[in-house]
Parts: sequence; structure tokens; C-alpha cells
Amino acid sequence: MLASIHDDPPILICADLQVEYLTPGRRHVILDGEAATMRCLELLALWRANLWPVMHLKRIAQAAWFNPASRLTDWIPEAKPQPGEMTFEHPLPSAYSASRFVDYMSNIRSVRCILIGFSLDETILATAVDGFHRSHRYQVIGDAVACRQPATGDAAAYRDAVVNVIANFATIHPSAELIRTSGAIAV
Repeated sequence: MLASIHDDPPILICADLQVEYLTPGRRHVILDGEAATMRCLELLALWRANLWPVMHLKRIAQAAWFNPASRLTDWIPEAKPQPGEMTFEHPLPSAYSASRFVDYMSNIRSVRCILIGFSLDETILATAVDGFHRSHRYQVIGDAVACRQPATGDAAAYRDAVVNVIANFATIHPSAELIRTSGAIAV
């Protein structure tokens, strides 16, 4: 079934598009971050041009490696939330760890969300699982998500394994399909 995106656009959720993940030498740097970032920015531009709803998630963890006062937690400049776009800070991996996010999601009539961004193995995975258990429908854009390098092993295999796990809780789509069908989206 196809629904007109103009009648009922899904919410684009940009997860943790923070400078920390693209800074060389950092522990959580993302391999191939440029490709994922470009796709995220393309989708963000499409949503903004059509005035569709955009939501930004920002992880504010209380861990030794995470310094919320650092400039590294700033948004990537091109992805910085604009006026009218929602932002939610969450302390744990799932966006549902933020009470404001839970309140918002429980008060919208049709929960259809498209997840893009960083921390695939934390924020995106945990949010998709939590949303699934609340009967919220999530779509993850497979080429617009990225995760940090694993401590050991092949980074690409690790990323693919995480995407395969997420596929149990959300549908996975390529960005090209979403951009090509900007007038309609599978629901």
C-alpha cells in the first residue's frame, strides 16, 4: 500500500549527527562517515524542502568517554536543527529514554518514522527495538546510517550484522528508493 507522503509524511529522525563521530582520531569515529553523512544530508534537504516533519536526537550520556561540555557533541553544521524542527536529548541509547520523546510519540496519531544518522549500534538499534514494542513503525535507511568501528573484526561485517538485527524490528530501505519515490512511500 502506498500513501501520499504529502498527505501524511513520515517523521525523519536524524540520530546523533554530531561532530564526535566524524573527528579523526576519536574513539567513536565512523568509518566511511562521508558517504553516510552525504545521504543523511540529501534526505534532510528533501524533508526540509517539502516542509515535512524532522526530529533530531542527541545522545547526552554520562560516561567517562562522553564530555557534554566538549564542542565534539555539537551538531554537524549542515545538520543543525532549524527553527520548527524538534530536538530530543536522550541519556541512554534509546530515544525512548527521554520522557519528552515518549510523550511526543504517544500523542501523534500515526507513528511512521524514518531513521537515519550515526550510532547505528546504539541509538538507532535501541530506538527501533523500543518503537517496535510500542507498535510504532520505523524504517531505517540502510545507506544513511553508520556506526563506530568495532574493537576487533571487520567494520563492514559488523555494520551489516547490526542492520540485519534491526531488520527484525524495522524495515530497511535504500536512500535512492526513498528519494526516487518522494511522492509516495510504502507503509
